[in-house]
Amino acid sequence: MSNLHTKLYKLVVIANTYGNKFHSLPKCLLSFVSLESFKIQFHRIVLPKNYQHVLSLVFAVNEVNENPNILSNITLGFQIYDSYSDAKMTYQNTLNLISHHRKTIPNYKCGVEKNLVAAIGGLDSETSSHMASILELYKILQITYSSFTPAVSEKDHISSLYQMAPSEEHQYTGIVQLLLYFHWKWVGIFVTADDKGETFVKILTRQLSQNGICIAVTETAVNYNGFDGLGMTEKYQNMAESLSKTKVNVFVVNADKNTKTGLQWLLLIGIMMSVSPINKVWVMTADWDFSSEPYHKDLDIQNFHGALSFAILSGEVKEFHHFLLNLNPHSEADGFIRLFWQQAFGCQFLDVETEEEFCTGEEKLESLPGAFFEMQMTSQSYSIYNAVYAVAHALHAITLFRFVKEHTFSLLQPFLRNILFNNSAGDTVFFNEKHELEGGFDIINWVTFPNKSFLRVKVGKMDPQAPLGSDFSIDEKIITWHQSFNQVVPLALCNDHCHPGYSRQRKEGEPFCCYDCTPCPEGKISNQTDMDDCFQCQEDRYPNQERNQCISKKENFLSYEAPLGISLALLALAFSATTALVFGIFIKHQNTPIVKANNQNLTYTLLISLLLCFLCSLLFIGRPQLLTCNLRQTAFGIIFSVAVSSVLAKTLTVVLAFMATKPGSKMRKWVGTRFSTSIILFCSFIQASICMLWLGTDHPFPDLDMHSLPEEVIVECNEGSANMFYSVLGYMGLLALVSFVVAFFARKLPDTFNEAKFITFSMLVFCSVWLSFVPSYLSTKGKYIVAVEIFSILASSAGILGCIFSPKCYIIVFKPELNSKEQLKKRNK
Repeated sequence: MSNLHTKLYKLVVIANTYGNKFHSLPKCLLSFVSLESFKIQFHRIVLPKNYQHVLSLVFAVNEVNENPNILSNITLGFQIYDSYSDAKMTYQNTLNLISHHRKTIPNYKCGVEKNLVAAIGGLDSETSSHMASILELYKILQITYSSFTPAVSEKDHISSLYQMAPSEEHQYTGIVQLLLYFHWKWVGIFVTADDKGETFVKILTRQLSQNGICIAVTETAVNYNGFDGLGMTEKYQNMAESLSKTKVNVFVVNADKNTKTGLQWLLLIGIMMSVSPINKVWVMTADWDFSSEPYHKDLDIQNFHGALSFAILSGEVKEFHHFLLNLNPHSEADGFIRLFWQQAFGCQFLDVETEEEFCTGEEKLESLPGAFFEMQMTSQSYSIYNAVYAVAHALHAITLFRFVKEHTFSLLQPFLRNILFNNSAGDTVFFNEKHELEGGFDIINWVTFPNKSFLRVKVGKMDPQAPLGSDFSIDEKIITWHQSFNQVVPLALCNDHCHPGYSRQRKEGEPFCCYDCTPCPEGKISNQTDMDDCFQCQEDRYPNQERNQCISKKENFLSYEAPLGISLALLALAFSATTALVFGIFIKHQNTPIVKANNQNLTYTLLISLLLCFLCSLLFIGRPQLLTCNLRQTAFGIIFSVAVSSVLAKTLTVVLAFMATKPGSKMRKWVGTRFSTSIILFCSFIQASICMLWLGTDHPFPDLDMHSLPEEVIVECNEGSANMFYSVLGYMGLLALVSFVVAFFARKLPDTFNEAKFITFSMLVFCSVWLSFVPSYLSTKGKYIVAVEIFSILASSAGILGCIFSPKCYIIVFKPELNSKEQLKKRNK
């Protein structure tokens, strides 16, 4: 770089400052154009918030020029032009910056060489587009600090345009995420009456609808020309009254940096406040800012207390505050500051004839209301600050390659496109492939005070580069809401929430956000607010009474711990003990005639089978297991078949015995133990065969019935093959019926040796019990089915035991004198 001469490079800013000129800093070449100032009520004004943009440019250029690590042999200068938010003036001033000093003659150079590096400008996208249409022809870079809506496609065709703001698409996404976070589904939109407002409504409406959010009302601030600064029109009054009375609590405002539409918005707010208090939550886009007009510095900003807005991610530039404190209103280098000072403090300098107070220059900027002028760098000023450093770093990168030419566009653009640096606030600055700043948005909570001051509290952020799920974050605990909401998150719904236990039902003819709340039907629940449908609980759960949660079902089976289970178990043991007692009595008196009568072995077989019948009922109590499920019905069926077969054998033995007493009868050969044993074995074998076939094909197994009872899970033994189960019962019924018929016809035989009457009664009881069992079994559920079956087993067994053996036991125990052959013969005669 030995032959590299020190050169002066120029940054050009076209901004809506509404002033006339800005003198150069030391060692900086300035070109400025004297323009007619913006007039309101015949006074020229400097918009204070836009004036801060100029100051941030000056501050950034100063830092670059004083930094020996950047552009050590190059001094940056700048020129500032005013666009007046007017297309004609924007084109005029864009031509000025590429022309000779003070002469608008493009492509003509004379005098001092001016090396135009880049243009920083465009408070709105229209200004940037107008500038780019000329700068693109001359291959001059433009870094704009405004954003373009996704519908504006001009930016995509301008290769020289870089946007020092994140993509507008991210802001739309952030608005939707913010509304969804607070469950705001019924919102209003306030826009300006221009193409930007129309585009905003179109894009936002589509995204809100896709996310289940309805637009309750859309209000438009219609352009109005010809009002005085503080006047009110009937149209604006009606709109203000409408907004103040609407039940919509949340309004999304498409803020506009453009002075004309911004002025109308502020005017409307002022009218609103004079009509009635406005208790709303304003959700505003990143372009929002408080009043920029001098005569609005007395505007009551309490109406914006608790508002939320988006702002370009920005850091704190600590030295900027010190820079503002050192501003000198007597500096001739700044052509704007005297006018700004007079308007800010309501005074005049000595060289101006006025009846107002004179400006001393000792007035304190920090004493100004925050709505009028802020001592901290705003997000737009921060973008300008970063834009200066982006150009400086790109130019510095070129100098490292040891060559700089007069026309630097072809060299500067690739370096700017790939620029990556950390600014003094610690933020990383770089562009994406669409020439947009890669970044996101802060979420700001505006806290206002009666003295016109306010705080911008960062309560969250929207970072598109963050992983999914953490790209949006907000801390609602530190949010200050409007005092009318008593620090409770405001509701923004067409109607109240549908609480758990209810579901939403859409109202006919109303938007989809308006609905009725209907209770969940039986068997279903809803456990969240505003659910579209109720849902079934899992199989092992059931709805509670409020139908807002599922409760685990209890197991339903006949337990030994339950009163019913204990009662049946004690009853079975009592009958078993009674049977054992009867058996003991018969063993003790086995040599007596009444015991010997009607085949003693059959009596013992019957008593043992009845004892086992009583005991097998215990298999039905307790939690079903595989072994008990297989033994329940099969053991019961075989043992009962033995008992009934014994009764049938006893009945046939009585009949054959009397038939054998007749002279010449051939039945004597059938009388004996062999015949009765054969009957028992044959009848029991058939039942055993059925049970074995059942176990071998489709045996019982433990099962869970989730559906029969709404609040309980039935733990049961699934019988496997229902046909086999009913075959076992049917075969027992057939044996009992045969025994009953035979005993019925033998009931008139002599009583001394005849048990037919007692067998008849026992079989009548048996058949009655099991005939009533079938409908009871089919009509009950859960443990009561098991209880019915146990009761049937006990009742039928007790019927046989009582009807057959109670008369004999009575004689043996209480009438032993009758238990003799002599007494039997007497009774027989």
